[in-house]
Amino acid sequence: MRFSESLKEATGQSWTYSLNHPFVQGIVRGDLPLETFKNYIMQDIYYLKHYGKVHAFAAAQADDFSQAASLAEKAKTTAEAELTVHKEHARILNITDEDVQQFKPAPTAYAYTSHLYRAALSGSLAQMIAAMLPCYWLYADIGLENKGTKTGVEIYDNWIQMYASDEFQESTRDMINLLDDLAAEASAAEKAKIKDQFVIAKEYELAFWEMAYRFETWLSEQKQTKVSG
Repeated sequence: MRFSESLKEATGQSWTYSLNHPFVQGIVRGDLPLETFKNYIMQDIYYLKHYGKVHAFAAAQADDFSQAASLAEKAKTTAEAELTVHKEHARILNITDEDVQQFKPAPTAYAYTSHLYRAALSGSLAQMIAAMLPCYWLYADIGLENKGTKTGVEIYDNWIQMYASDEFQESTRDMINLLDDLAAEASAAEKAKIKDQFVIAKEYELAFWEMAYRFETWLSEQKQTKVSG
């Protein structure tokens, strides 16, 4: 079994929960409220800003120039994706520039990006890739599993097909192969750390769906809402 496959196996239950989460299934059925999807997109725009930066950290850490070039390109692609997401969905979801500028992330979005930076500060390229990989891999699986699905909602059809695209699938395979190559040279102790980064990131992927679906807020905001109510 490839090292990457062992990581996916270790997170199997979380993977199943993610694929079947009401947020994802709502998109697939086409009945997820647009306000819920808007909440997700706002959180995701925040996440992608930091996700792209961690790609850049990884590129700087890579000793192999081809790996560095590939990761730098992915950093650029991620930054462009952030702009594309905003441009394509802003009109439909009524997202304004002011909304983006004033946006404050929910606890899970903040914690997930913090986890990515922690991986970056480890100084290990393999640990960085492991922390970034669940995002690629889970979305690629959602795309493949629902390829060709017609939800009846254009914004959801586009979202599914983006992750089902050959380009995204290939980019995901590149990251999987990179992690396997790096793990092949890692010690047992390093492999354990790589696994920890992957497992935690996968849990945050599941938590991200829940955060968006439940409109998660900070505890003080929850208490304030209850008092106001």
